[in-house]
Amino acid sequence: MKKIKEWVTRVALIKQIAIGLVIGIIIAVFFPPAIPVVKIFGDLFVKALKGVAPVLVFFLVMNAMAQKKEGPGGRIKPVIELYMIATFCASLVGVAMSFLFPTFLQLQVAPDTKLAPPSGIVAVLHSLVLSIVDNPVSALMNANYIGILAWAVILGIALKQTASESTRVCLDDIAAAITKVVTWVIHFAPLGIMGLVADSVGTAGLGALLGYAQLLGVLIGSYCLVALVMNPFIVFLKVHKNPYPLVLTTLRESGVYAFFTRSSAANIPVNLSLCKRLGLDPDTYTISIPLGATINMSGASITISVLALAAAHTLGLAIDLPTAFLLCIVSAIGACGTSGVAGGSLLLIPVACASFGIGNDISMQVVGVGFIISVLEDACETALNSSSDVLFTAAAEFGERRKNGTLKASDMVPHA
Repeated sequence: MKKIKEWVTRVALIKQIAIGLVIGIIIAVFFPPAIPVVKIFGDLFVKALKGVAPVLVFFLVMNAMAQKKEGPGGRIKPVIELYMIATFCASLVGVAMSFLFPTFLQLQVAPDTKLAPPSGIVAVLHSLVLSIVDNPVSALMNANYIGILAWAVILGIALKQTASESTRVCLDDIAAAITKVVTWVIHFAPLGIMGLVADSVGTAGLGALLGYAQLLGVLIGSYCLVALVMNPFIVFLKVHKNPYPLVLTTLRESGVYAFFTRSSAANIPVNLSLCKRLGLDPDTYTISIPLGATINMSGASITISVLALAAAHTLGLAIDLPTAFLLCIVSAIGACGTSGVAGGSLLLIPVACASFGIGNDISMQVVGVGFIISVLEDACETALNSSSDVLFTAAAEFGERRKNGTLKASDMVPHA
């Protein structure tokens, strides 16, 4: 056991998931009788995620609202605006790509499962209102994520105004403890992925993997569109100069590091160094870069919206444009809360699925699919998130220089 623990600690989780993925395929193809045994690991993993996710979302959001400090001065406001605009626009790209290239997954839907497909935006809003006023205990027990979010925000605001410092510390400790529990659950992802893949391939054949490949293609295609088309367009509107020298610099010097570290937080020192070489104001970027690692989540908003729509397409739910627009809002807001969650954007997928009346049992299977493709998806998502922290911090300052007539083309590339 000690050697196994040392190996688990030493080998990166993403590599362990890749190994579990390969073993699951091998078992399904060459050892079919073993599928019912390894399937147990997949069921346990999904069950554990279903159990911990509602509590996690509730305490993380409530703690974030209770601990919220007053915002920094006007220098940071343009950066935050760019973060918010980019995150929302990225979710629009993800939704558009999902409609252009609909993806269908292999999900286990019980015959007695009752779906509540929305008949239109009015039905969605009616369902949302009823979910918001649900009893908080009932919301947690039934994994009503809309109700969980609503009560977490309300209680967080109330605690911000009334809680003593010791209560805030206690709440912060509880949120950290629950996050730790989720980390322990995620460490079992390799075994869970092995079971999920073995069961999917054993049931539907190797063709089941094609659905994952198409889903991954839609996600990566969306990331590339945002990184190379949408973000440059936003920067151009801000600085009125060719944005690509700055865009390519941030992708090369920040995105590549983030691709391999798969952590926006771990990439903060790299981003701070790049901001310094771009000649940006340290009073701004020392705040905006750590803040961006928390709320600038374009990649996460794409992941949430694409996977939620993949679930809707698989279940045959017809989604109209107003409902899809509402999904963009939910995805953008949910993405801003993914930084404190082990597993990132994946555990916020049930929140988006709830907008379509998709239950927790099915949405957590979609989360499992997300972990299967996370070997490559998570790296690309983090690269987009982290590189755009520098991109929009620079764009906001260069926009001010343009207004003052001091912006030069040479400012768009870093100094040696």
